[in-house]
Amino acid sequence: MTIDSDPTPVTLRWAVRLLRGQALAVGLVAAWLVVADVTATTTDLTSALLVTAFAIGAAVALWALGGALLHRRAGARAPAIVLQLMLLPIGWFMIQGGLGWLGVPLIALGLGVTWLLVSPPTTRALGFE
Repeated sequence: MTIDSDPTPVTLRWAVRLLRGQALAVGLVAAWLVVADVTATTTDLTSALLVTAFAIGAAVALWALGGALLHRRAGARAPAIVLQLMLLPIGWFMIQGGLGWLGVPLIALGLGVTWLLVSPPTTRALGFE
């Protein structure tokens, strides 16, 4: 039996879990978009397919970044932070549009995962210190 002398810090584990959870959520939205694209009676097909492709790409990117961070690839941190910061204007516009019940948690999620990714234990685990 071997003991890992350098375990993955809890902040990094939670960041990966939340990134993977976001990937699953966006994947479900992408699946819904595929169904909507197929069953729509009238649609701008090009726009519908682009939105669907963007959702699929975002789900894949979030999942891949979670995996890269789990394997302590330092280069994955910056793109993951960028994706989390993209949640801030999305949440803000949801609040402005009357969907505060969804916008506020999205902002909190984006800020929370960003904090987990820049926290000292995660920074050390990724070799930035």
